[in-house]
Amino acid sequence: MSKLVAFAAIQGGYKVVSSVEGELNNALASYNADTKIGFPNTAYYLPVIYSLTGIKCETLEDLRKPIEFAKGLLPPHIKSKNHLPYLGPLLDAGMAAIFAYEVKEAIRSLIDPDFYFPQEDPDIEAGKIWVGPADDTILRKRGVEFVDGSAPGFAAIVGAAPNPEIAKMIVEDYQKRSLYIFCAANHNGTTLIDQLIKAGVQIGWNTRIVPFGYDISSAVFALGFANRAAMAFGGVQPGDYKKILLYNKDRIFAFVNALGDVGTEWAVAAAGCVNWGFPTLADTDIPEILPTGICTYEHVIANVTHEEMCQRSVEVRGLKVTVSEIDIPCSFGPAYEGERVRGADLHCQCGGGKTQCTELVKMADMNEIEDGKINIVGPNIEDIKEGGTFPLGIYVQIAGREFQTDFEPIIERQIHHLVNYIQGVMHIGQRDISWIRIGKASREKGFTLKDIGAVLHAKFHQDFQKIVDKVQITFYTNKKDVEELTKRARKEYKTRDERVEKMRDEDVETYYSCTLCQSFAPNHVCSVSPERTGLCGAYNWMDCKASFEINPTGPNQPIEKGECIDPKLGQWKGVNDFVYKASRGAVTHYNFYSLIHDPMTTCGCCECIAATLPLCNGIMTVNRDYSGETPCGMKFTTLAGVMGGGASSPGFIGHSKFNITQGKFVKGDGGLLRMVWMPKILKEEIKERLIKRGEEFGYPNFYDMIADETVGITEEEVLEFLKKKGHPALSMDSIIAG
Repeated sequence: MSKLVAFAAIQGGYKVVSSVEGELNNALASYNADTKIGFPNTAYYLPVIYSLTGIKCETLEDLRKPIEFAKGLLPPHIKSKNHLPYLGPLLDAGMAAIFAYEVKEAIRSLIDPDFYFPQEDPDIEAGKIWVGPADDTILRKRGVEFVDGSAPGFAAIVGAAPNPEIAKMIVEDYQKRSLYIFCAANHNGTTLIDQLIKAGVQIGWNTRIVPFGYDISSAVFALGFANRAAMAFGGVQPGDYKKILLYNKDRIFAFVNALGDVGTEWAVAAAGCVNWGFPTLADTDIPEILPTGICTYEHVIANVTHEEMCQRSVEVRGLKVTVSEIDIPCSFGPAYEGERVRGADLHCQCGGGKTQCTELVKMADMNEIEDGKINIVGPNIEDIKEGGTFPLGIYVQIAGREFQTDFEPIIERQIHHLVNYIQGVMHIGQRDISWIRIGKASREKGFTLKDIGAVLHAKFHQDFQKIVDKVQITFYTNKKDVEELTKRARKEYKTRDERVEKMRDEDVETYYSCTLCQSFAPNHVCSVSPERTGLCGAYNWMDCKASFEINPTGPNQPIEKGECIDPKLGQWKGVNDFVYKASRGAVTHYNFYSLIHDPMTTCGCCECIAATLPLCNGIMTVNRDYSGETPCGMKFTTLAGVMGGGASSPGFIGHSKFNITQGKFVKGDGGLLRMVWMPKILKEEIKERLIKRGEEFGYPNFYDMIADETVGITEEEVLEFLKKKGHPALSMDSIIAG
């Protein structure tokens, strides 16, 4: 921490306390010691002093106590050598100055009782601009807004902007976010309030632009208001300074904007606000305090441009944007997720094998993107003729203090659900195989790609408030741009998959649960390990780990493996205990690596279902996208209906496409070499991985040994093919005797 910061703040503390002590002595020389003092119409005495120390200041003589308290807080002066860069001395100096400022304002109320106009709205025509400390009537009316969330916090702005236009811009940015703007102090004789009045902005409590006072000492009214809210609505007792300060740090998202030159008196006021967890952002080149500690993030930030003042302030304070309404022309909600846009209703579409449709979410730096910005690069929906097609690339950039690259696929997978929530819009698939169809009725209402952006921006903020601070979305509709995004996206997908592909179940002691599907399969508990991705294909071990970090009480809970009961079949005591509890006693145990012996339960969301083919001494699998007959005598839909309700069904198991080529796939039954049949569409999709795994097993032509529907859809037809190819399953031990 800079010595300049410490020097300025501590010097400011001594200056303020000494000056106010002189004012108090002068007042005592002019008035009786028992003269009543205090702020009008409040039961909280001098609220900062009362709330933090329990001292009740009712008379002029009583003000000696907080002044002596403040003098006791003042730390030693900064030495020229051996400066220790600790925050402690600054916090003490700052608190001393805050106490002194409140005493100063109490003396002002005594000497000049008409200085402030204690109403909700100032009387500008009469020159009564400054409203001073809020009385208890205003506190009861406005303070509850800081508790129920309708007012998430306040910006305490000291000084003045370079001109009225900039002042108006800054204040309106805060108003859009439902914050209060508490104004105090002047810069070279000009105040922000003067500038706002010139710009035609209405000020007062009713517009949330509160003109506290002309001097820096009036900034104490903002802190007094916050502390009174903690006592009145938070139940914190006077004198419990630790709870008061923590309540404000955790519940009141406030910060200071210093507009203009920061002298020692402003510096010590800023240091005082740090005690509350309120950081300071300045538009000038002042020494910074960047390490975290008392404040959630940085304590003092310099050289913030006026254009970014609002966004940077809420970012540094940790305030999350809440988008309560989604302004699109169509209805929106989960009720529309299953809606289909059929040919007769279709206006236009992208993806689905007709064009390329790719989705990619990437983490961005805070200063790299603009929250809420939606770019359309290329033709929009209104430019597409009815029945037409177009390529589409959806590129979402996320910035957040708590955001990590591990969270990218979790956010990315939400695009499918959120787009489907829009009435008259259908979304299928994910990554680079997405398919979007837009209905005529939606287009007639004025629906465009920008509305998809509005939905994603709003819902990402709502659903991932903890980790998301900014969302910027770009839609590409020119073929070349989409191809470039797709090329980049595929590299990202490959990197993500390889992160878990290199892991082994033996490498970790913790697996993760997924109970998202229990709403319609109450007994089902999906356990996800590095070598067994979730049945739906939407979550791997890394994703579940990240999901737990985002939402510790969510559906992805850690499972300690515990004692290994059967390493071949994949069974652990810790998993069994978790499954028994999570299934409410319906399932006592299951195995990770077998479809013959007590396999894992299956829900209706699995990507694929594997089944035994006894005649072929192997297994088959069928994916959801294949609608034809299979050698086990059942289509996918029939299989899902028979064993997809959360039951453990020996001879059958649900799994993901990716899981087929993972190292532990049905290892307990002989592994991947048992695979004798799968639909051609699935076989082609995972071709490279099948070839690679075959080579690892010593069968470089294993891919060609697997039958598909072009060979046959009966066990007899498949068996004849296997014999011709010399499939390894035919020489393995009996799968039934297994």
